[in-house]
Amino acid sequence: MQQKRIELANGIHLDVVDEGPVDAPVMIFLHGFPENHRTWRHQIARFKDRYRCIAPDQRGYRGSSKPQEVEAYTPDKLIGDVFLLADALGIAQFTIVGHDWGGAIAWGVALGGQHARVERAIIANAPHPVIFQQLLYTHPDQRSASQYIREFRDPANDHLIREHGITGILMKAVKWDRPSTMPAEERAMLLKDWEDRDACFGMLNYYRASQLTVPAIDEPFALPDGYTAPPLPKLTIPTLVIWALDDLALPPENLEGLDAIIDPLTVVKVPDCGHFVPWEAPEAVIAAMEQFLQS
Repeated sequence: MQQKRIELANGIHLDVVDEGPVDAPVMIFLHGFPENHRTWRHQIARFKDRYRCIAPDQRGYRGSSKPQEVEAYTPDKLIGDVFLLADALGIAQFTIVGHDWGGAIAWGVALGGQHARVERAIIANAPHPVIFQQLLYTHPDQRSASQYIREFRDPANDHLIREHGITGILMKAVKWDRPSTMPAEERAMLLKDWEDRDACFGMLNYYRASQLTVPAIDEPFALPDGYTAPPLPKLTIPTLVIWALDDLALPPENLEGLDAIIDPLTVVKVPDCGHFVPWEAPEAVIAAMEQFLQS
């Protein structure tokens, strides 16, 4: 997939895939940690005959701008990049598609731009912010699976990144990475990307700038006194949530309660698949998207 360099109005430069008819309906695909636009290679190949498929390497990744300040990665800036990218490409409305961190950003894009800019949302294995925060407080499996976030935020681990790239901290903190599921040539490309230390810190800054609270594993499993959920609006655009059920980082309890805060909602569960569902089970994702987009 060819990329082009796009300058956003905020000064950020993104390397972007832009395939498909220029006048076709638009889908903007957002990758997660620690990947790049190729997360969505199978889906773009399938849909580019009917849709204009936009897939950036997001800020902090590969050749895109990689500011090193943590505050450059607050959610408002990551969400803002998506709208500014659409503006730069002359796109008025679009369907937002995201996985993992790209899905977290996609939730924000959908909630902030629903109806006016965002027509539909497609989210793959990325928890809704309200439900995820509650599970981190109350659900032992989710809290245990998310302890890596505390490691990613701890500057005491920065020497691992400087010495070994992102693989250093992945080997220490992550229990959900399954390298054997990824084609060798794709893994080799990622390992090359991870040699860039600025990119490594850019990736980690997504976690460091997030306001998400991840309690220690020995803290009580209960909502804190006086806790109130973030005051987010109900999502009222057509939304598809695709969930791989063998995700070691995000248990399927993240689906519970979605129907109360999203309407209309379609949920498609993918059995026997791990976290990286766009390329671990590409045909299942494509089939779910096809049915959703046609309905």
